[in-house]
Amino acid sequence: MNGSVILAPLLPWPVLWLLGALAVAMVGVALWRGLAGWWLRALAAVAVLAALANPSLQTEDRRALSDIVVLVVDESASQRLSDRPDQTARTIARVQSEIDALDNTELRILRLGDGPGNEGTLLMTALAEVLAEVPRDRLAGAILLTDGQVHDLDRAPALPAPLHALLTGRPDDWDRRLVITNAPAFAILGEELTLALRIEDKGAVPAGLGDTTRISISIDGGAAQVYTVPLNQDLELPVTLDHGGRNVIQFSVATEAGELTDRNNAAVVQINGVRDRLRVLLVSGEPHPGERTWRNLLKSDSSVDLVHFTILRPPDKQDGVPVTELSLIAFPTRELFLDKIDEFDLIIFDRYKRRGILPMLYLDNVRDYVEKGGAVLIAAGPDFASADSLYRSPLADILPAEPTGRVIEEGYLPTITDLGRRHPVTEGLKAEAGGDWGRWFRLIDLTPTGGQVVMSGLGARPLLVLDRVGEGRVALLASDHAWLWNRGFEGGGPQLELLRRLAHWMMKEPELEEEALRADAVGQTMTITRRSLSQDPRSVQITRPDGQVVTLNLQETAPGHFSGSYEGPEVGLYRLADGDLETVLALGPAAPREFEDPIASGTLLATPVAATRGGIKPVYAGLPDIRAVREGRIAAGRGWIGITPRGAYQTADVTITPFAPAWMFLLLAGLFSLGAWLREGRR
Repeated sequence: MNGSVILAPLLPWPVLWLLGALAVAMVGVALWRGLAGWWLRALAAVAVLAALANPSLQTEDRRALSDIVVLVVDESASQRLSDRPDQTARTIARVQSEIDALDNTELRILRLGDGPGNEGTLLMTALAEVLAEVPRDRLAGAILLTDGQVHDLDRAPALPAPLHALLTGRPDDWDRRLVITNAPAFAILGEELTLALRIEDKGAVPAGLGDTTRISISIDGGAAQVYTVPLNQDLELPVTLDHGGRNVIQFSVATEAGELTDRNNAAVVQINGVRDRLRVLLVSGEPHPGERTWRNLLKSDSSVDLVHFTILRPPDKQDGVPVTELSLIAFPTRELFLDKIDEFDLIIFDRYKRRGILPMLYLDNVRDYVEKGGAVLIAAGPDFASADSLYRSPLADILPAEPTGRVIEEGYLPTITDLGRRHPVTEGLKAEAGGDWGRWFRLIDLTPTGGQVVMSGLGARPLLVLDRVGEGRVALLASDHAWLWNRGFEGGGPQLELLRRLAHWMMKEPELEEEALRADAVGQTMTITRRSLSQDPRSVQITRPDGQVVTLNLQETAPGHFSGSYEGPEVGLYRLADGDLETVLALGPAAPREFEDPIASGTLLATPVAATRGGIKPVYAGLPDIRAVREGRIAAGRGWIGITPRGAYQTADVTITPFAPAWMFLLLAGLFSLGAWLREGRR
């Protein structure tokens, strides 16, 4: 029970203060005049003011509430190293027993696991969440049981009670880790880039380990190369990418005895290889409407360097104009087709025919260029079916179709073949008969000798034939009327997309490979995509980081596309294989954030703990006692930590009893006034 006096004035307080001032003035006058009853007049004034103030006695029935101490237990991955789980268990038991020994105090325990993704230990977030459920006037203190490696320090809440940290770990803990300090996300093929890394030892490093270690480097899951490098120094590693798309580089450092963990001894870097500039040589045999189509297409791509020559005046043309008066540029055949041919990624012959400009030796060099990895695209015109055709040259050895000598001059609708619906150059370009595509009016009749027919024309004759020769690629387009689509004739067609895909396929862009195995990851889930021209069911062999092999059957989701999902049970490097195709994928970081610095330390927690006058105690040195301290006092000392009793209570009932009725105060005032009159009358 708790009682107090409350006032419920019958008049506003300003009026009461004014009346009190008048009463004091009247009593002062009586005292000044020497009236013997001045003190009785004062008592009468007090009685009147008391009646107007209406005093009452308020009695509360209070029920004491227990003080609350919050214990946040860090059970993240780094807390499972060495003997930290045993230290954690002993500390929880000790804190529980100490709190139980205190009067009217309870302990609330929150266990914190690993954060989602790679966010690390979100200790302050967990503390803020549990404090949101605890009344602030009952919080007597908070204790963090952790190794001190916190990754959300900026979310530390303000506490009205002491905050303490009990640190696990031991003074002789040490660890070696590999850190990638700089790694670009993209790199240009063939150009050297520099990766910056560092191998450092932290903690109580044992003597005699030396100042060097071995590092293994593996690219795309291939055989690892081992080097000896110095410790605790910034290292620069030159790397040159040799293929486009994703390049996975894995680093690993030899594990030493006594390390806290080897989870931070590896790192994976994924770099996308891109071409700097794609160099294209376009040779137009003569001016024609489609010439501008090719030029506009290639010039619109900022990544393409185009060299374009149009043969306006062949050597056999005799018009009597002196050579000194001609403004034409001589065709640098030797420079382009002998000296610098290897600098081009693609050579396009647009309606070109043999006119003696390119000797057979030069065309033979073009054939060798393709077999060594180059690409040639022939956009055939009527001359391809003549005696001057490029097929009547050394290029015949690499061309996928032979002209019959017939040129068909009638309208037809280009169509995608069954194989073309699966090929990346033409997939998605499907058009049904009578659709929105416009007609073409010329077709060079061809007899396929190899390659893949992805588009057909009149009577299912080959229109677009693709082939691989040696390490290079060849494409033959049996019409020069693609420009009709560009002009929008009869609704036009996907001319820009078709020619763009065709050019980029020939330049070996990874996204347009017809046989490809790719994998992308979101969290621990990988999505596997297998592109194939075959209609046979596909499956992928997945080799996990622990060496176990799992077979995943893929489902065909679109023509030529087989997909499947796999949930990786652990972080690390996964190897995927389907026949001769292989790829690697890293799930999660090779060195999770939780293991970036596993050495226990209270440095990060020093500021929020000091703000509440709490303490940081390592548990290996002994478990501290818990005492009650007054608010605002130092809450930690040698061998002990303190909590602040809050004295919170809950009011169950309130009783208000008036001191006396108003008439009794008025009666007293009248009696005191009468007494003053009688005393002064006798004097």
